[in-house]
Formats: sequence, structure tokens, C-alpha cells
Amino acid sequence: MLVQMRVEGLLFDPRSSMYILLLKEIGGKRNLPIWIGKPEADSIALALGKVVTPRPLTHDLIKNIFDGLSVKVTKILITEMVDNTYYALMCIDTGNNEVKIDSRPSDAVGVALRLNVPIFVDDEMLEIKKTDELEEWLKNLKPEDFGNVM
Repeated sequence: MLVQMRVEGLLFDPRSSMYILLLKEIGGKRNLPIWIGKPEADSIALALGKVVTPRPLTHDLIKNIFDGLSVKVTKILITEMVDNTYYALMCIDTGNNEVKIDSRPSDAVGVALRLNVPIFVDDEMLEIKKTDELEEWLKNLKPEDFGNVM
């Protein structure tokens, strides 16, 4: 079963020096933390802040290509985790059929935010057990922990 998610925010993980894209279940309490790199975090932060850059960045370019070709991204699916790596699909309606494009979740979310496209996670992905340390850290997050990424 698919569960719709929203971007809760971005966090910096000092232990790994990476960023965490935190997705939260709409209408529920479950969340999905995905570790991402700084460039992807910066791009997502720009989209969350509705910042318009003078020239298109990569996710803006992808949006412009879809718009220019008159194809529609219908949804983002985060499908599985293999060897601690998440996989995602961008579902695209070409007018004749639906095409699913393999993507990193961070790129798919970056595009989804720019196109206002829903993000879904397979229910089983939310059942993957987190370490107790991570679970405790996520429970104790405060609004100020969601600071400016850039």
C-alpha cells in the first residue's frame, strides 16, 4: 500500500556530515529519514523556500524540460532500500502512457517540490526498523533543528 508523504524538513547530521531529508506521513506519525548530499539538500532548500535563481539549476532544468515537452509528472514513488540506499521512481504521463523513470529520492523530491507533485512511499518502507539511537534523535527534534541548510 502506498502512503503519501510530505517534506518535513532538512537536518544536518554531524555524525556523518550529511543532510537528512525528513519525510513525514500525511495524516500520520511515521517518518522516513533519507541521508542526502549537500548539493541535493541545497536544491531542496531552495524549493522549500520558493527561491528563484537567476538561471535554472538542475532540478529547475528538469522541470522546464517536462513543461516544454508537455509531459506531466504524476507522482514520486520511493520504492525500496537496497544496501542502505533508497530507490525512487518518477511517474510521468506522456499523454499516451505512463513511464517510470529511475531516480535518486533526493532528485525526485527536488523535482516534485518544483512541480507540486505528491510523494508516496511503500508502506513496507516505513516499517523498516530504525536504530534506537536514530529513533530517539528523531523523537527529540525541535523546530529550531530545522535550520537553514545553505
